[in-house]
Amino acid sequence: MRSLTFVLWICLLLGTPASATPGEEAPEAVRGVTISCQTWGREWGSAEMPGALDRTKKVGGNWVAIHPYARISKDGSLRYRNLDPLRPPGWIARPIAWAHERGLRILIKPHLAYWGSGFSWRGEIRFEDPTARARFHREYAAWILALAKVSRGADSYCVGTELEGTTSADAEWRSLIKAVRTTLPKVPLTYAANWDRYQDVGFWDALDVIGIQAYFPLVDHENVPTDAELSAGWKRILTGLRAYAKKSDRPIVFTELGYDSNPLAASKPWKGSRRPSEAGRELQRRCLRAALEAVEAEPSVVGLFLWKDFAGSARGEDFNVLRPELRPVIRKIWGASQDR
Repeated sequence: MRSLTFVLWICLLLGTPASATPGEEAPEAVRGVTISCQTWGREWGSAEMPGALDRTKKVGGNWVAIHPYARISKDGSLRYRNLDPLRPPGWIARPIAWAHERGLRILIKPHLAYWGSGFSWRGEIRFEDPTARARFHREYAAWILALAKVSRGADSYCVGTELEGTTSADAEWRSLIKAVRTTLPKVPLTYAANWDRYQDVGFWDALDVIGIQAYFPLVDHENVPTDAELSAGWKRILTGLRAYAKKSDRPIVFTELGYDSNPLAASKPWKGSRRPSEAGRELQRRCLRAALEAVEAEPSVVGLFLWKDFAGSARGEDFNVLRPELRPVIRKIWGASQDR
């Protein structure tokens, strides 16, 4: 049973009436799937997107997420496609409408495309040069606000993903969050911090939910772990998160949680595998089951977004958690009926 405080936050996320009676059953938690793409995102507006949304429904999901891109350069400048609020692009407007037609809610979760920029990943994005740093915050804010304006109708909005190299600029981030609130006044806001850096974010009080990219190592060795070790790993992780959520007076949502079909999925869940093996697929299944069971039972975590499914044909397996053999695991824990 979730506490009344967290029931209210779940209601905020789900848009359902909050129970005023402590002891009443909480609303459904956030059970989401991120629908990814193989290009810049045109797939989200394509005829293949409804099928991906239907897959989420069939495993018991009630949310989806998409992750629009802007490209970052070493000098702090950004490039992105035209975002006209008077004519929202189809790859944003259509998935919002299609999700709602199916009773799904949708999170818009912007990502910076860093490949070719000189940064090895988003967590490395930082600027020592004051001019580059100022340019980044100015152009990043312009993009996030432009994207927010064409995302009206979305059910939640993420102001950034894995950018802890920039979050020490507290005033700039708070100014951005305030501007997004003006644009999307009734939409719950979050930020997606990397699993090992969420405590470095100083502006959680300006947001509604603590977002975490939940690639937590479950074991400290590279041998095949037992189910007991996987459960113990989540118990340890959630004990720390529970304390942090209480201290911050905010619930937590896992903005990403996933495993590739990799023999190192338990010790290094962020790593992909170019050569999937049967052992890797089995460990992926077990890690996924352990994670879903742990989150369902944890009151401080209001839910999660699985990473990931694809609109269209996926290139390889690449963290694809809705492959046919994994769907029964998700369906069982999320309570979807077999005939969906």
